[in-house]
Amino acid sequence: METATFLTGQFLLAMPGIGDPRFDQAVIAVCAHDEKGAIGIGIGAQVAGLGFHDVLEQVKIDPGETPNVPIHFGGPVETRRGFVLHSRDWSGQDTIDVAGKWSLSGTLDALRAIAEGRGPTRWLIALGYAGWAAGQLDGEMTRHGWLNVADDEGMLFDTDTAERWTRGFTVAGIDPKLLGNESGHA
Repeated sequence: METATFLTGQFLLAMPGIGDPRFDQAVIAVCAHDEKGAIGIGIGAQVAGLGFHDVLEQVKIDPGETPNVPIHFGGPVETRRGFVLHSRDWSGQDTIDVAGKWSLSGTLDALRAIAEGRGPTRWLIALGYAGWAAGQLDGEMTRHGWLNVADDEGMLFDTDTAERWTRGFTVAGIDPKLLGNESGHA
């Protein structure tokens, strides 16, 4: 019997020609993957015209001295639901540890802690997520579409959003310019 390979703590990179414009040059941080399915947060694109202060205002939290950083497009599912990918030095009521690499929180206590200066030292905010039913991601990984790469929290916190896709391929030892003439166009 073949043992399943789960991708929690890895990054999915959309291959050129993935066939879904929502995932053109997508980079997804896989936060949970097991026999029941998978959930990932997109970190390769930002929501145009939306900053962290806008999100805090919508949920009636004073931004304090918090920087008004851009918000990431986390994925096409529940696009009004917020998620915080953050360093492991803070934990809230629903925080999950992602393979000992980073943490994921999805409740207002994380936003409050960040705004009050008592949250994680490193973080990014996303709206929406990418989700897969049981076996769905495993099936997609056998077809052209996604490449999984193991990388560290530097992908999340030390790399500009626009550079994450290229970084992922570089980590995998692949020059993304050599992937095809239509690279970057789904």
